[in-house]
Amino acid sequence: MKYIVGLGNPGNQYAATKHNVGFMAVDLLADKWNISTSHNKFKSHCGEGQINGNKVTLIKPQTYMNLSGEAVKALMEFYKADMKDLMIIYDDLDTAFGHIRLRYQGSPGGHNGIKSLVQHLGTTEFNRIRIGISRPAPGYDIADYVLAPFAKADVQSLGEILKLTLEAIEYAVENPFDKAMAKYNKKE
Repeated sequence: MKYIVGLGNPGNQYAATKHNVGFMAVDLLADKWNISTSHNKFKSHCGEGQINGNKVTLIKPQTYMNLSGEAVKALMEFYKADMKDLMIIYDDLDTAFGHIRLRYQGSPGGHNGIKSLVQHLGTTEFNRIRIGISRPAPGYDIADYVLAPFAKADVQSLGEILKLTLEAIEYAVENPFDKAMAKYNKKE
């Protein structure tokens, strides 16, 4: 079983924000593979299904971004899951918009959702797909930036990057994560 976690904030006011691209990716994956994420377990919306014959659980923590680790830890403990089967999808300021980066370890880099995961899981070693949102212009408040919707000019490109993210997730479900990294990590 693979555990695919999209990070974001619950509530309609956050649905289209940059900080919710993890939720967006999980929603698209759920739609494509007909997996309902309407079950409320582990302080999350989640659902089980299959991607190309491989069992998966899709998870959208409802704890708000800064407490995402609480939900993921509860899930991992319940399933006695191996960390190598966990995949976290989230927004990243240090990856250019239009790009994704796959990593199997690393520091939180200032991302509060990842900080919470590291704190609750007790490790920095878990698979991640970082969806680039780029940094705002100097002087722009980071919190305001990540909690703002994408610019109208970026919406079409966002669709393309989410499509690439789904391809990377599907590939990583069927293949070792380092192989997915080699295939999907492109020079910016």
